[in-house]
Amino acid sequence: MITSSQNAKIKLIRALAGRPKERREADAFLAEGVRLVEDALTAQWPFHFVLFSAEVSARGQDLIAELRTAGVEVEEVQPELLRSASDTATSQGIIAVMKLSHTPQPLPEGPDFLLIPDQIRDPGNLGTLIRTAAATGVQAVIIPPETTDPFAPKVVRAGMGAHFRLPILSRDWTEIGKLTEGMSMVLAEATAPMSCWEADLIGPTCLIVGGEAEGAGAAARAAANVSVCLPMTNDTESLNAGAAGAVLMFEVVRQRFAEFKRPTGP
Repeated sequence: MITSSQNAKIKLIRALAGRPKERREADAFLAEGVRLVEDALTAQWPFHFVLFSAEVSARGQDLIAELRTAGVEVEEVQPELLRSASDTATSQGIIAVMKLSHTPQPLPEGPDFLLIPDQIRDPGNLGTLIRTAAATGVQAVIIPPETTDPFAPKVVRAGMGAHFRLPILSRDWTEIGKLTEGMSMVLAEATAPMSCWEADLIGPTCLIVGGEAEGAGAAARAAANVSVCLPMTNDTESLNAGAAGAVLMFEVVRQRFAEFKRPTGP
């Protein structure tokens, strides 16, 4: 049992809860809580190790047994020590250190549905966008410079396991241009003259959702060839990035479902 705050694993967990640099150098990020660790195990995402305390639930105890059967390194920690290392207000008694340089599946050649959250700074909004992307069949989330780290603990928690189900790729705009060649680059813009209901989102589409305060940056605007707005009433100025992105992603799904169901022939 780990009983010292100077233990190397405890110190690593505290470091990983901080800056992106620490996560990159350690090739690791945190998944905290029973649900997230279950999702990681189901997705066969590679673990570095898992720490747990006596405060873990019965469901968590079952999970620990599964992790050990799967060959994952698991170690018990004194409850107060694990709580002090936790990034959450109420620890569930289990924290996993996951491998960062892994993607659940390769990006398909000629993708037809991508998401770029540009200059998103709020971890909750970014996590919501990633979670919605997984729900709507987005093939990859492309993270450009100046967007918050998608593997920060708060983003991972808000993603609710979506990180383990679709590729999340950090790329600069030159690389993004190559990945999205031939796609319609659709920018969410509050002042755009065309609504998302009018835009054609059936073909290969890359949605760009800008940040909460100032919207998309100059590079994202230069990459976009279509701008759309969300029709709103009662003088509402805008939605937050998570909500706006969710509407747009489900509009892509709606249009493609309607096209698929459209009768053909006489």
